[in-house]
Amino acid sequence: MSVTRPGRDAAPNMQDYEAERAAFRWRIPERFNFVSDVLERKARQTPDELALLVLRSDGSTDRQLTYRELVLASRRMGHALAGLGVRKGDRLFVMLPRIGEWYVTMLGAIRIGAVPVPATPQLTSGDIAYRIDRSGAVAVITDGQGAVKVDEVSGRLPLLAHRIAVGPAPAACWHEMSALLDRSRDTPTPADSTAADDLMLLYFTSGTVSYPKMVAHTQASYGIGHQVTARYWQDLRPGDLHWTLSDTGWAKAAWGKLFGQWAQGAAVLEMDLRKPDPDLILDTVARHGVTTFCAPPTLYRSLVTTDLASHDLSRLRHCVSAGEPLNPEVIRVWEDGTRGLLVHDGYGQSETVNVLANFRCLPVRSGSMGKPVPGFDVAVVDDEGTQVPAGEAGDVAIQVEPERPVGLFAGYWNDPDATAAAFTKDWYFTGDKARRDEDGYFWFEGRKDDVITSSAYRIGPFEVESALVEHPAVVEAAVVGQDDPQRTQIVTAFVILRPGTAATPQLTEELQEHVKRTTAPYKYPREIHFVAELPKTVSGKVRRGDLRECLRGRAGA
Repeated sequence: MSVTRPGRDAAPNMQDYEAERAAFRWRIPERFNFVSDVLERKARQTPDELALLVLRSDGSTDRQLTYRELVLASRRMGHALAGLGVRKGDRLFVMLPRIGEWYVTMLGAIRIGAVPVPATPQLTSGDIAYRIDRSGAVAVITDGQGAVKVDEVSGRLPLLAHRIAVGPAPAACWHEMSALLDRSRDTPTPADSTAADDLMLLYFTSGTVSYPKMVAHTQASYGIGHQVTARYWQDLRPGDLHWTLSDTGWAKAAWGKLFGQWAQGAAVLEMDLRKPDPDLILDTVARHGVTTFCAPPTLYRSLVTTDLASHDLSRLRHCVSAGEPLNPEVIRVWEDGTRGLLVHDGYGQSETVNVLANFRCLPVRSGSMGKPVPGFDVAVVDDEGTQVPAGEAGDVAIQVEPERPVGLFAGYWNDPDATAAAFTKDWYFTGDKARRDEDGYFWFEGRKDDVITSSAYRIGPFEVESALVEHPAVVEAAVVGQDDPQRTQIVTAFVILRPGTAATPQLTEELQEHVKRTTAPYKYPREIHFVAELPKTVSGKVRRGDLRECLRGRAGA
């Protein structure tokens, strides 16, 4: 499995942005299945090439799977599920940590047309019951800890017919996954099993404002759509070893662990990382020769507090980030510490593949969302779907007429009202606010509900947060609007300080003056609260709604 990995001098996959956009065309067959059409082909072409490297929580190697071995494992899982009675279209609730069995489960289900419903192991029993019930899942696949939670609510789930455990079966009603696979054959599953528009995956949204909705992705749209994620933004090619730090329950796992990477011929690294340890992460990158790396902004903020120069990152050639925009100061420190590696921000949602990005062939504008990915027409529009002038804030929207782009979700499953609300005329409204500059770069302002109105000014929280993070005393910051009778709202910041830094009135004033100098004076936070942590979704996004509720609670106390 020896392979030559691309170096930092490798030319980007996309060398002329405008020419690539002009020439790009989606090609969608009538029938498509990612496992049988992409992975099986790779197994025939390069059977002994590394596809998946799985590490334990301490960084030691758990297993290495070639394309041939990965395909055979997915066949056995497909036969095992079919043997239990799982059929095409049946939903499977999959709640596993970052282990090899997650891949086998996902690929085995997808290849026979069953529909995985991925979930983070952080869910409570109540969360699990809601998701299994709403999705109508007939089977659950989890580990021992997850099995305990499932059994607590199984009496409320009449459709749940099959329980599969990774590890020892906790009770007679559970099947051991290893035993199922041992009894299964590795012959091909029935060919031509799925149509292009068959349901492939259901992801639950974060549910920060209302109950989580189910995002429906189809076989071809998602399986093929993520090839632009991997080709253009992640810039992957054969020989790369790619590591996306993501919980298996997030849609970001599909962005960086399942589809586009293997379509591009790259290998995937997975690590059963529990609590993020910056030095262990960087040591893993160095020891295994990771060439492309993706992490959420919260983790990059942690990584840049370490001694980057003490780790050999010479084989790392390309870095990306997504989830929320990455602050320019963090990008600068990372570039200095890695001897020239820029972090390329990308943007998308659980509902999409990558739709905006900073690309290697274009100048990176630190803090921007980048430009539209080939295959997507993205604009900043008003409430009626009319594009607004450059420099003016509006809604980030994706054009869906006259041609719906590949990679966009089919809708919110079993929720026609929510689906209809997301589409206006020719556009899908993402719910995010941004502005577009004269050169076509997008700049994030915040979620639609996060934009602050203060004394007739509209203030995006991200710019204020970025200014705060530039101060050497600040590790992380979140900014929200607090109701105010005179100004409508006032800018209010929640700040995590570096260890050993004292939270004093003098520091508050210093941070306020720093923001005034860094951004427009009217944007400075009139209140700053020093906190030990920030409330976040399971995907790592700050729950600004929780912070606003906290402020309202204080006002009413």
